Amino acid sequence: MRLDRLLAITMILMNRKKIPAKELAQMFEVSPRTIYRDIEAINLAGIPIVSYPGLNGGIGIVESFKLDKNVWTQDELASITVALQSVSSSYRDDQAARALEKIKTMIRDNEFESFESKTSHLFIDYSPWDKDPGYKERTSALQEAALTSKVIRFTYRSANGEVSRREAEPHTLVFKGQKWYLYAYCRTRDNFRLFKVIRMKDIEVLTETFRRRNIQPDQLPWEKEWHDPANKIRLILKFQPELRGLAEEWFDPWSLQETEEGAFVVEADYPESDWLYGFILGFGDKVEVIAPDKIRRRIRETAAGIVSVYEHSNISSRTISKR
Repeated sequence: MRLDRLLAITMILMNRKKIPAKELAQMFEVSPRTIYRDIEAINLAGIPIVSYPGLNGGIGIVESFKLDKNVWTQDELASITVALQSVSSSYRDDQAARALEKIKTMIRDNEFESFESKTSHLFIDYSPWDKDPGYKERTSALQEAALTSKVIRFTYRSANGEVSRREAEPHTLVFKGQKWYLYAYCRTRDNFRLFKVIRMKDIEVLTETFRRRNIQPDQLPWEKEWHDPANKIRLILKFQPELRGLAEEWFDPWSLQETEEGAFVVEADYPESDWLYGFILGFGDKVEVIAPDKIRRRIRETAAGIVSVYEHSNISSRTISKR
């Protein structure tokens, strides 16, 4: 939007003595002629702009013009930079990359070393260890479709293995529990659905646009379903001593109660779901469900089924044909 560009150009000029019009054009991906029109609009708004001719010339604000350059403090810009760098770790965002470049141009030369120090002390990488380049491109395409209100088509494999072709209106890309989800109005099912991005493939972004539907905060499933007291159960787990460190990563260390034999017991509220069973089984034989009984029975039955598979299977790696 032009208003955003005018504001960004003004902030750059506030923090730099001069900058070539060509550099601004490259930064905002517009023509130099467009930049000159923007400069004229800024000048008409009451901010006096001067053009410096010559090889090292450029555009700047008249030095005698007093303007508050503290619209953003260096600490605030550093916080924005850290956030943008972290978000960009999980999906490709060209706008975020351009924003980072713009922020750097707002830092004075004598402050750049201090700024670099403030933006390198923390980095939050949302991407998984086993990075899949295709997955990152997929989330970027969905983000762009949601931003531009473009209808999408894709093939979806549900948790029970059902494969279907869907057409949907993407509303919100959600990062929750180290996974990306798409909250979209599914035209195939005629209702809102929360799709797991890793289960989506053959994504097509159509030229058709849609009008965004009103979404109330209490309708968002990633908040409503998890925090709904009606869906939660009180879970009591007992961890073996060697798993204390891992237990402290998932639960409040102060909530772990040590038993006489050195084990650790913790109580926590979780919604009952397939995710919960997978979560518990992920600890192997180093955790025991103390309560409730129905979860304890389900874990025991699942574990027995796993044992049965390996006891009655004679398949070896040599008998599996290559595909």
